[in-house]
Amino acid sequence: MPQDDPPALSAALLPPGVRSRFVDGVNGLRMHLLEAGTPGRPVLLLLHGFPELAYSWRRVMPALAAAGWHVLAPDQRGYGRTTGWDGRYDGDWQTFGMRDLARDAQALLAALGLRNVAAVVGHDFGAPVAAWCALLWPDVFQRLVLMSAPFAGPPPLPAPGAAKATPDIHQALAALPRPRKHYQWHYASRSAEADLLQAPQGLHALLRAYYHHKSADWPGNQPFALSGWTAEQLALMPTYYVMDAALGMAATVAAEMPTPAQIAACRWLPDAELAVYAAEYQRSGFQGGLNWYRCNIDARLQAGLQQHAGQRIAVPALYIAGRSDWGTHQKPGAYAAMATRGCARLHGSHLVDGAGHWVQQEQPKAVTALLLDFLRGS
Repeated sequence: MPQDDPPALSAALLPPGVRSRFVDGVNGLRMHLLEAGTPGRPVLLLLHGFPELAYSWRRVMPALAAAGWHVLAPDQRGYGRTTGWDGRYDGDWQTFGMRDLARDAQALLAALGLRNVAAVVGHDFGAPVAAWCALLWPDVFQRLVLMSAPFAGPPPLPAPGAAKATPDIHQALAALPRPRKHYQWHYASRSAEADLLQAPQGLHALLRAYYHHKSADWPGNQPFALSGWTAEQLALMPTYYVMDAALGMAATVAAEMPTPAQIAACRWLPDAELAVYAAEYQRSGFQGGLNWYRCNIDARLQAGLQQHAGQRIAVPALYIAGRSDWGTHQKPGAYAAMATRGCARLHGSHLVDGAGHWVQQEQPKAVTALLLDFLRGS
């Protein structure tokens, strides 16, 4: 997708007190930033996930600012109104790896003249970025909040003979009586962006179904811990994680499109707000965000992260997710490992009632209260 520099997001699309601007010279990016609160106050850095934007923090930013924080939420590399990244499938996709994304966050602070932040908060795919920020630069990122994606620590060094002993999970999924595939490997495929961007139902309807399917509004979201990384266990998750092998994501979520009455009742994402997401992705495309998945499953990039094997995050940390969010359990064992291998000072783990995967949008008051309680603690 072409990357003409867009203007700031219209104030009419934002809550009072939230403003849109750009910061140049951020690790090669012109980064779009949503901001709330008074500069000079303690800083909170909020990092979004997929398929979201800085806009996904709109419901918590005003309250955090009113409580005395200077709140920053960027469109991360590959997203929204941030430009300077390579949006081609055959382009420089390896710049979307975890260490590069963490460097983007560090470079944003440097460009703003900030030495540190009181906390970095990451949701969904923003959670591991926030975790790597805190792991690599604990003096800069002084607290950590992980949302909807546990961090089990850096990838471990492989045990001798492990590669030969590990069965191919993709062959096992494809061999199930109902053949399946894992969504992350689908998102890494060449066809994934066209499947989303050219969805037969249209981009707005695609996103409506996607957000609904992963929210507490979808009654099938009743997550539980899986016993292991096996095809049979993974296939117990909803199809937005472990898809039918013959379908793309557009067709997968189309089957769960909410009714007009359900859409009208959705107070956390009314159509006017959903239209902001649709317009942004229509302009920027999805390939930037999809490149994160390619890096996440690339063996060479994961091997580069293994130099940190055995390290734990030393700063105070907190975990927040929706009680109806399968993200907590999508990688078996990660939730428990967060306290033993991921974080040395995990101050709590909170599952919020009435929320699925989009916890800060579905239950912003509860999330804000948990954040403030953690930030004010010792």
